[in-house]
Amino acid sequence: MKHTLSIIIALLFTPILTVQADNLTRNISIVPTPVQIVPGEGNYRFSDKTVFAVENAGQAEIARNFIAFFTRSAGFTPLLKEGTSDGDVCFVTDRNLKSEAYQLDITPNRIVMKASDVKGFFYALQTVRLLLPPSIENARNVGGNPDWSVPSVRISDEPRFGYRGLLLDAARFFIPKENVLRIIDCMAMLKLNTLHFHLCDDNGWRLEIKKHPRLTETGAWRVDRTDVPFHSRRNPEPGESTPLGGFYTQEDMKEMVAYAAERQIEVIPEIEMPAHSNAALASYPELACPVVKNFIGVLPGLGGANAGITYCAGNDSVFTFLQDVIDEVVELFPSRYIHLGGDEANKRNWKKCPLCQARMKKEHLADEEDLQGYFMKRMCEYAQSKGKEVIGWDELTNAAIPEGTIILGWQGMATAALKAAELGHRFIMTPARVMYLIRYQGPQWFEPVTYFGNITLKNVFDYEPIQEDWKPEYKSLLMGVQGCMWTEFCNKPEDVDYLLFPRLAAVAEGAWAKPEVKDWNRFLKGLDGYNRHIAAKGVRYSRSMYNIQHTVTSENGVLQVELECIRPDVEIHYTLDTSEPSAKSPHYTKKLIVDGAQTIKCATFEGGKQMGKTLILPLVRNKATGKPVLGDNKNEKVLTNGVRGSLKQTDFEWASWEKSDRVTFTVDLQKKEILNTFTLGCITNYGMAIHKPASIKVEVSDDNRKFRTAGTLSFTPEEIFREGNFVEDVSLKMGGIQGRYIRVTAQGPGVCPDSHVRPGQESRVMFDEMIIE
Repeated sequence: MKHTLSIIIALLFTPILTVQADNLTRNISIVPTPVQIVPGEGNYRFSDKTVFAVENAGQAEIARNFIAFFTRSAGFTPLLKEGTSDGDVCFVTDRNLKSEAYQLDITPNRIVMKASDVKGFFYALQTVRLLLPPSIENARNVGGNPDWSVPSVRISDEPRFGYRGLLLDAARFFIPKENVLRIIDCMAMLKLNTLHFHLCDDNGWRLEIKKHPRLTETGAWRVDRTDVPFHSRRNPEPGESTPLGGFYTQEDMKEMVAYAAERQIEVIPEIEMPAHSNAALASYPELACPVVKNFIGVLPGLGGANAGITYCAGNDSVFTFLQDVIDEVVELFPSRYIHLGGDEANKRNWKKCPLCQARMKKEHLADEEDLQGYFMKRMCEYAQSKGKEVIGWDELTNAAIPEGTIILGWQGMATAALKAAELGHRFIMTPARVMYLIRYQGPQWFEPVTYFGNITLKNVFDYEPIQEDWKPEYKSLLMGVQGCMWTEFCNKPEDVDYLLFPRLAAVAEGAWAKPEVKDWNRFLKGLDGYNRHIAAKGVRYSRSMYNIQHTVTSENGVLQVELECIRPDVEIHYTLDTSEPSAKSPHYTKKLIVDGAQTIKCATFEGGKQMGKTLILPLVRNKATGKPVLGDNKNEKVLTNGVRGSLKQTDFEWASWEKSDRVTFTVDLQKKEILNTFTLGCITNYGMAIHKPASIKVEVSDDNRKFRTAGTLSFTPEEIFREGNFVEDVSLKMGGIQGRYIRVTAQGPGVCPDSHVRPGQESRVMFDEMIIE
């Protein structure tokens, strides 16, 4: 009987849920996706006669801020009544709802919002905001007679996580206050509630500290090396001009914190220690270990060996200084949290420093890792004595974790945070491989230079922090997720916007929406609406999601070209005759087969309009093109795929190896050929320590067993470690020798010299096309 009743109930409710999902997909999409959304009929229109009815002063404040949108952009101001339920837009407290949750009921005659706190009412208003025309974001009257209406809908919503964050790095690139305020407002639309403000690093100190003024007099300014990418910049010399930088006064910071609070965003300051401290040490060099003899300046780039200069853990003046800083910081930031860094601390100077070694002996510390544990514990306890809860990067798990500390997991997929969870610590997930928004967000041929590989909008959307193999207690300790906007490669505020948007919306989707309601197609529709809103605010967001990623493989000497776009709602059209593609060009539906030299041009289209940039894909042809590279290393297959790599070594067209001390690969030409010239493409990316090899030996065989040397190329250190980012083809005359198999052996260049921006680091080699003529 119970079984039968369960089936009947399931059959009754399943069609309703299906209809809701269908209507949602067809009509209304919001980002982040609500728990439940049921479209209605008709629209509610705002006008100068609209009355907002609120119950108390807290509700009145957020209603007043929302009404201001109409005052600025629409030219009319709806009325606001406090202490009444008689109105057109009504706020109704419902104590049965969770904090931040809301219910929204829009009909043609009235809007009713229910929540248990101000946060819930604020998020209900953000949903209404996104349902309004994007011109609501305009800072001045748009004129004309726009339809300020929103569709009828019933929404029930609540967040998945209580911590929904964004790290904003103002240290490596100083982000002007006005741009920070705009980012905060764009966060608020997405119902993000935490701004992790990275205020100091090797590259700049950005917050006024009145007791230590040199932090901003000296530490906020650096030499101008913007003519080269961040990773290739050389360190400053004594006496050089330092025109680049800036800082926030304490009044600036109070304004930003208050602005964020009005938008239900908590600002968490980060004061880095013991590493990432060159800006502070340039201001107060006596706080470094006494064994440091070289000049300490604010770093314009990675810093090389200078990045290993940290606060001296054996000097009590360091702790007094940092306590002074914390004293002023806690007065500026009402947040319950403070972030004290703790990441990437080089222990080289500590090992040589008599003060640090004396500290280790006095405190009975086994090694320098434990010395960092002592350092962090001491500073954590001080911050906690000021009423703050401490957050730190996941390197804190390398020693005894200070009691009560929250771990921000970042390395790789952030699994180090689970070491803290195992000990009962709360944690936040921001894995570098998927939530570091500094990385390329689309096909790299179209993107400005940055670090490492791709993290696309779809990658961020797909991220699921809670894994199936987690212990049950881990889930209860997970506070939430965070995206990180590091600014190494930003030279102007627009660069920050470009990297941040629209991927921040995918961060918000994962932080707010429950997994069962996430849907990629639905998200894209909501994202398009959000993008129109931020564009009206003047934000330059990236359109990389419309660009095409190519993959060229070979089979039996014939090239196969696959074209992909992460947006399923666009079509790819292409040409093979060098003409520009249009919506009338052939529609790409399956891999293209290419046998011979060919240039493919293609782009994405929607409704007849080109949406992304045109991909120009030249395919070269020589005796090695399409021929198999022997072995199981898939990475080597690009050596003969007919596509030349770009200046970005992570564009998926460069063959690389985990170890570059000795690299060898063999190509099967599939028949004996006359061999006149061997050419191999090499890339140099000085800042990433990628250089051509010390030598390349080319051998030839008829049977893949007995090889004879066709020639060798050798290069001097001066030729190898040249500065810049360039592609160089190295060639060898083979004199008409015959053979079927070509084996290439390259000897790596070894470690980078002391004069390099990465001194002592093992350099790497990367090759693209092998050309045989």
